Order: sequence, then C-alpha cells, then structure tokens
Amino acid sequence: QHYSPDQVQVPYFVQDTPAARSDLAAQYTTIGRMDQGIGLVLEELHHAGFSNNTLVIYTSDNGIPFPSGRTNLYWSGTAEPLLISSPEHPARWGQVSDAFVSLLDLTPTVLDWFSVPYPSYSLFGKRRVQLTGKSLLPALSSEPPWATVFASQSLHEVTMHYPMRAVQCGSLRFIHNLQNLTPFPIDQDFYVSPTFQDLLNRTQGGQPTHWNKTLHSYYYRERWELYDHSTDPTESQNLASDPRYAQVLQELQGLLLKWQWATDDPWVCMPDGVLEDKPSPQCRPLHHEL
Repeated sequence: QHYSPDQVQVPYFVQDTPAARSDLAAQYTTIGRMDQGIGLVLEELHHAGFSNNTLVIYTSDNGIPFPSGRTNLYWSGTAEPLLISSPEHPARWGQVSDAFVSLLDLTPTVLDWFSVPYPSYSLFGKRRVQLTGKSLLPALSSEPPWATVFASQSLHEVTMHYPMRAVQCGSLRFIHNLQNLTPFPIDQDFYVSPTFQDLLNRTQGGQPTHWNKTLHSYYYRERWELYDHSTDPTESQNLASDPRYAQVLQELQGLLLKWQWATDDPWVCMPDGVLEDKPSPQCRPLHHEL
C-alpha cells in the first residue's frame, strides 16, 4: 500500500509543508511494508509450532528520523514502538500500557522469560556489575506503577558529539545538555532528507517554515531543559529558569546525577569538572566559568 501526502498526520514537531508531508508519506509506506514482513515472520513461527511458547518483542532503536526526533532526548526522540506478545499472559492481550520503560529493560525481560539469573562479575576491579533495567513480564499481567525512566545520548556518528542525559518523572521531562555551547549536530542521512532540506531552504530564503522552532533554537540549546507535559505536551516552554519550578529542577538534577553515578557514566562530572578515579571516584573542578 502506498500513502499520499494528504493522508498523513503531521506531528507537532515536524513542519507542515509539502516536502515534509511527502517524507512522512514515504515513511508510512515503509512501515506498511515492514508490517507485512513481521506478519510473514509470525506466520512462519506459527507453522513451525513455536507460537505457543515464544515471547515476541518488537521495538526500535530510536525515535522518528525527523526534526526533534532521532538523536534528541525530547519526547519525540525517545518515543519508540514497543509491542510484547506472550502466550503465557493472555490477561492483557491487546491492551496499551502507560508505564515508563526503556530498552534497558529488554535484557532483564529476556533473562526472566528463560529464568536465567544474571551472572556475577566486575569490570576493571570495580563493584559488581548490575543491570539497571527491569523485567517487563509483570506488566503483562497487570499495570505497573512505573513512572520514571532515564535516557542517554552521546553521539550518533563519530563527528556528532553532543552528550545529553535526561529523566522523565511523571509528567516532567528534564534534559541536561552537557555541551550546549556548541551547535547541535546534524547526522548525514538526516541532512539530505527532504524535510531538513526544506527547513534549510525556507530559513535561508526568509520564508515561513511552518515549524514550531527555528533552526537557531534547534542548534543552540539551554544547558537545562524542563518541560511539564501536563500543561505543555509539545515541550514548547522551557521551565528550567522558572522560579516556581526551582525545587523541582533541583530534585530532578539530583535524581539524574544519582543515576549517572549508579551507571558509571563517564560524563557524570561534565561540563563543570573532570572525573578522577583515584583515590576514589570524584569530580575535580575545572573553574572554566561556564
């Protein structure tokens, strides 16, 4: 099945122009073909006699490859498909869960499915390695109270160095852009896409972009970004400097920092310091007045 530009629903983070609509229509068509392919795989699974004892997981590695999507830690960049089908959990077949999960949860889920414990080991003489994810199998029986999830992005291509860390806690999304003084990089395949070329041409020609951002604001970001999805689902108003959210900002900064230490994040001290391991892991200040 082929889709035409007038059939697509343009998401809020993509400009509503003929070029972007054509780009989205092409993705619709590609997804349709992929859906047919998945159907063929499931059919083969059934014919082979394994459909009643196989856990099927479908997901993706990042968000949609459009502005504010892939390589970003906005909602539009971290929103990924996740479908799980278990023959042993019929109670929630066909249901949608609002629980917060991430790709870090897939390894614990597969180990749980096979009842395999995670091995005990350490790296470089440090503390024992532990998985930071959780098994998703309980969510197949009842809705879990999972309301916090973390996200990380350091680079997409070797020349696309732009480390970011984020946490979503309830309706609040907090993003730390660790090197916000440099422009946000654009990966090569996205650069040549009709959607981004349309944004470039319209901006350079002084024409309306029909976008919810400008290229300048997309390239140059604040160090801290805080959005409240309960009142701002399109992440249009950065509340990080709002005095009313000062305490919330401080709590989320602490929560994110705690997660970085727990996961041995090498960027935990950036951009204000350098991580030194001896005599114990600690941040040494740079005093660079950022």
